[in-house]
Amino acid sequence: MVKNEMEIFTLILHGGNGRSAAMEAIQAAKKQDFELARKKLKESGDALNEAHHIQTTLIQSEIGGTPTEISLLMIHAQDHLMNAMTVKDLAKEFVDMYERGQK
Repeated sequence: MVKNEMEIFTLILHGGNGRSAAMEAIQAAKKQDFELARKKLKESGDALNEAHHIQTTLIQSEIGGTPTEISLLMIHAQDHLMNAMTVKDLAKEFVDMYERGQK
């Protein structure tokens, strides 16, 4: 059993929520609903901030001398989070681009 399993699954949860909200922001912008798009970008950012806090806690714990067990699950969580962060950044660009196209 992975020692930090709950934190790992929470990283995956928040990363997935952040990615989903970012994709919803793009879909809203495509429909010219920029208010909803901005709301979804904020939801994405909030979810990813929650994940980042967990990640930071794990890193600080390791710096303090309590190493985090490296498992396939941990690697998956980190990969999932980093991809979600990239999708959120790209979603912001898409929303901005769609919005500029309407002006």
